[in-house]
Amino acid sequence: MILIGIGANLPGADGSGPRETCRAAAAALDALPGLRLKALSRWWESAPIPPMPGAPWFVNGVARLEGRADPAGLLAALHAIEAAHHRARPYPNAPRTLDLDLLDCDGLVREGPAPILPHPRMAARAFVLLPLAEVAPTWHHPVTGEGIGALIATLPLQDLRPLMS
Repeated sequence: MILIGIGANLPGADGSGPRETCRAAAAALDALPGLRLKALSRWWESAPIPPMPGAPWFVNGVARLEGRADPAGLLAALHAIEAAHHRARPYPNAPRTLDLDLLDCDGLVREGPAPILPHPRMAARAFVLLPLAEVAPTWHHPVTGEGIGALIATLPLQDLRPLMS
C-alpha cells in the first residue's frame, strides 16, 4: 500500500481552484505506470501549518495506491505532477498550487536518501491522519507500530473540517 498526501491552497495557472487541482492530481496518480488509485479520501480544508496570516486555507486529502514503485522514482513522479501544476518553492511552507507527499510506501522505513519514509511529520498532522484513516483504517505507523486511531487520539488541536462534495 502506497499513501500519498495531496494538498493545495492556491489557484492553478488556469484559474482552477485548489480542490479541482487536487482532483486532477489524484487522476494523475492513477495514471502512473504500475500503480492504481484504489481509494481517495474526502477533501478536507485546513489552516496552514505553521500559521501564516493572510494565507488561504488548504484543501487536503490522501490517496491509497496499489502496485510496486521505487520510492525515489515515485518521488520524482510526484515532483513532475507538481511541476505540471506550476508548483513553486520560493521558501519553506510557502502557499502552493499543489503539494504531493509520499507518506508511506509499503511500510518501508528509510532515513535517506530522499525520500525519508514514512513521512517524518505525518504523525503530528490532523490534515494527513484524518483523511488517511478514511482510505486505510487499519494502517499502522511503520516505525512506532501505532495504529491510525491511536495517532489521531494524540493529535494537537488543528483548524480543519471536511468539505462537502
